[in-house]
Amino acid sequence: MRLKIFDGLLCLTMKLLKSLDKRETGIEHFEPEKVRNILLVSSTAIGDTLLSTPAIRAVRERYPEAKIIAHLNANNMELFENNPHIDKIIPYYGGYKKFCETVKAFRNERFDLALILHGNEPQATPMAYLSGARFIIKLPNTSEYRFLLSNKDDILGWKDFAHAAEQRLRVVELAGCGTSDNKMVLPLTGDGELFAERFIKENGITGRNVIIGFQAGASTISRMWFPERFAELGKRLVALNPGIRIILTGSPNEHDYCKKIADAIGKEAIVSAGRVPLKFLPSLIKRFTALVTGDTGTMHIAVAAGTPVVALYAVSDPQKSGPYYGLDKHAVINKERTCDPCASKKCKYQKCMEQISVDEVYNEARIIFEKAGGVISRP
Repeated sequence: MRLKIFDGLLCLTMKLLKSLDKRETGIEHFEPEKVRNILLVSSTAIGDTLLSTPAIRAVRERYPEAKIIAHLNANNMELFENNPHIDKIIPYYGGYKKFCETVKAFRNERFDLALILHGNEPQATPMAYLSGARFIIKLPNTSEYRFLLSNKDDILGWKDFAHAAEQRLRVVELAGCGTSDNKMVLPLTGDGELFAERFIKENGITGRNVIIGFQAGASTISRMWFPERFAELGKRLVALNPGIRIILTGSPNEHDYCKKIADAIGKEAIVSAGRVPLKFLPSLIKRFTALVTGDTGTMHIAVAAGTPVVALYAVSDPQKSGPYYGLDKHAVINKERTCDPCASKKCKYQKCMEQISVDEVYNEARIIFEKAGGVISRP
């Protein structure tokens, strides 16, 4: 209730400030040659931000001399600190945490242009406006804060975009940015390479082994496959070739969950959840022959690192949030939702994921293993 009151007050304040704003802020008044400082907002989850990186590259290509500052989620921004197209990161702490402090940091940068690629509302658009940026561009532009946008007239919703990455590219296109490169940007670091090499060696993995990754956790229960099925899959893959090693990735909070799966598989399974810093995770995943995962940020890390994925979908739409390129190397298993309406983030039991069998996932993982030159030791 208290939060709703705050939301209402914020909206009223924005309407008052906008009514007093005498600047010409419509997209028709935008002059790219006058842009010096740019705010890029992509303040949600890991996968969402990775899908923003092709658009961020496009902005850098169009505005090579501009100062580009990204507003990213504090929980995952370390993954993007070495992005060559970003000059500085201002963290987003979630909701209204440090709202005024963040706005102050924005105003110090004197932005000419704010591009909201993917941000949480009702904070993202008001903060972009309070930054002082004359031009603010966002898609979809259907929220209650549309009146603050420079592109408020030509209304587009999520259904108007084939994939989430294309939505980001359409945003920057309105600012004069185009690109022929749709690949995500996730540079590996020297420290990450050393860490991954050491982790693998310390866990008894050699060049004779083949690594298959399991990402068992997800942002919501609805996106998670079942632990007993991951365990059965792991046993069958090890039976396929005793040289296979399973690494279970995840956040520190998922360590115990992953360990139960690893224990059920046996000595061939290793838990990296909570043991590998996020910024080094791409270097580890790059060494996987394949990653089995639901709709997760880790899936997009694998795609960016060039690692084939077996992606398990039921609640979300892989056409919107699945692998965006290199589709010939990835396998997507997609099932229909079983509940109407879908509980999504409020889901208590992922009934729709029951449709994905161990046999299906095993067969797709086996195909990837064979393409990589894997030897099947047993029928």
